Amino acid sequence: MDDYIERGSNVYGKAISALFLGSFVTFASLYSTQPLIPLLAKQFHVSPASASLSLSLTTGALAVCMLIISLVSESKGRKPIMTVSLMLSSVLSILAAFSPSFSLLLVIRALQGIVLAGFPAIAMVYVNEEFHPKFMGRVMGIYVGGSALGGLTGRLVVGWLTEQFSWHVALGTMGVIGILISLWFWHNLPDSHHFSPKRTNWRRLGSSLLRNLKDPALICLYGIGFLLMGGFVTLYNYIGYPLMAPPYDLSQTSVGLIFIVYLVGTFSSAWMGQLADRFRRSTVLWYGIGIMLLGAIVTINQHLVVKIIGVALFTFGFFGSHSVVSSWVGKQAHRYKTQAMSLYLLFYYLGSSVMGTSGGLFWSRFGWDGVISMIGTMLMLALLLTFLLEHGKRGPSISAKH
Repeated sequence: MDDYIERGSNVYGKAISALFLGSFVTFASLYSTQPLIPLLAKQFHVSPASASLSLSLTTGALAVCMLIISLVSESKGRKPIMTVSLMLSSVLSILAAFSPSFSLLLVIRALQGIVLAGFPAIAMVYVNEEFHPKFMGRVMGIYVGGSALGGLTGRLVVGWLTEQFSWHVALGTMGVIGILISLWFWHNLPDSHHFSPKRTNWRRLGSSLLRNLKDPALICLYGIGFLLMGGFVTLYNYIGYPLMAPPYDLSQTSVGLIFIVYLVGTFSSAWMGQLADRFRRSTVLWYGIGIMLLGAIVTINQHLVVKIIGVALFTFGFFGSHSVVSSWVGKQAHRYKTQAMSLYLLFYYLGSSVMGTSGGLFWSRFGWDGVISMIGTMLMLALLLTFLLEHGKRGPSISAKH
């Protein structure tokens, strides 16, 4: 194991910094337009649902293409595809900044989702292949930290730059930062030493995916991931509308600061993940979804502080529930674990795309109460699927026990 990357070695610091910054760029780019949805709707004279496509098309394209690109990396290598992914997505951010029309912006954002698919799943494979097993948890934690910080910082920086200058400057700046980090990534990430090129086997991919789709427990977990992520993105897509309107009249920067409540998710994901190791996963998941539902209802309150507390509760419950569900998928998939996780991410990001856009229709017709009614319905369905996992009649394959 002398050629594995170990803590204390010359390449360890460079490797984890490259992975951290690569993850940062990926998720900062992915969610960069979320705080801009009300502004894009106003500037381009489109509906809230249409404006949300600037995010939904990106996450949808990423979800579908992740399955394909992860298989392509088996023959083309890890580092080259990750580097191209980061560089092209950064260039596309700059091109998006010069979009003269909303239609062109959507095309660029869809392309961005396609190229961004080349980083998340492959980065996790690289970590598993190249780092010494005893440092795996630490390195994966740093990688996930980069994704959380990237999603948070991307929203905050874009919101602030948009208010100070324009959304064009905001997206362009994110693109320039991304290009610089891409170059750093290519220069500092060590080449793969445990990668052996394999012939792309599309038939094997199809059979492994179908096998996972035949497991009732996995189907329930995929459905829960779809519903939870759909509700989460819907709330954050449209919370800016009521907050930037009377009686609050908050600025773009102030609304962007609300994303700081993401930080509670860094605690809840670890805490509820530990609880799921001690107690029944289904029980912990019930509480997590219940906290999301409570938080969503609290946001109906007109008092600003109470509304933000509701958003924080909702966020706390989401990250904790996502932690439980994603780990449950890995435990449930007895074979083809990589494909099982890829399918989970597919449903997860499709939930973001489909429900995130659908929420705009509820906002346009029924206001914030309508958005919360939609989210509440989705969470009730997620509780129903959790109930099916708990009381399934197929023995160990659908058991909620450890």
